Amino acid sequence: MPVEEDRTLRALGLEKAPREHPLLYPGAWPRDSGLLDGDRLLPPERTTYEDRVPVLAVGSNACPGQLRHKMAESGVITPVPMTRTRVTGVGIGVSAHVSRMGYVSHSPVRAPEEVRELFVIWLDARQLAVIDASEGATRPDGNFHRVWLPASDVRIAPAGGSALPGAYAYVNRHGVLHDGTGVPRAHPGQRELLTELLAHVPGMRELFGGSPEEFCERARADPGLCARGTRLFGERGLVTSGGLERYAGSQQYGSPGTGASLAPPLM
Repeated sequence: MPVEEDRTLRALGLEKAPREHPLLYPGAWPRDSGLLDGDRLLPPERTTYEDRVPVLAVGSNACPGQLRHKMAESGVITPVPMTRTRVTGVGIGVSAHVSRMGYVSHSPVRAPEEVRELFVIWLDARQLAVIDASEGATRPDGNFHRVWLPASDVRIAPAGGSALPGAYAYVNRHGVLHDGTGVPRAHPGQRELLTELLAHVPGMRELFGGSPEEFCERARADPGLCARGTRLFGERGLVTSGGLERYAGSQQYGSPGTGASLAPPLM
């Protein structure tokens, strides 16, 4: 008899959550589409899920270990489909805020000519509420807006399927860091980014110490310190627009398929 493939996140190298290991942010992404079911990533059932909300993941929401951590923390155990997609029009910038989880996260930015392989996660109502809460999208003091990116501006094409009419994404309310010319800078990886920020942003070492490890440790221990670090980015003139903020003007929140949700709530 053939040996059954081990599809656990541990066996696939996908189990570590950046919430627990911040220097690993954004965490390991799968190589292909899959169905996150507890601690396993199973083969996908299909490429699109008309009864669920599509959310474009540009950071740790594409990491199965992080998704499992967020869902388990909220008591949500239903499977999460993850579809690998080719995306045109979205780049990955650096959020202009220090996360209480101990890292400086990705944020989507407008990039009309850029093509990337990203993931769409398909969420039911409870799962969407969990991710909204994790991104602070429903709080006036939260770090992200959830916005709808229409196909007229962003092309999202699942492997082996038709392009979607759009998808949601989480856009940073603080803006993104720029490269010195006003253009959103790329995220080089967590350790490299924190090393650079500590070395070149005046006042950052005084707040967060001299190493990436110390940065993570201090940030995770003190939300007020994270807020001070976020303000420091603005005070040093490091912040610019990511170009997707304009989609946030009419954002509303609620359960998918209800009048309180941003239309179109479902595919």
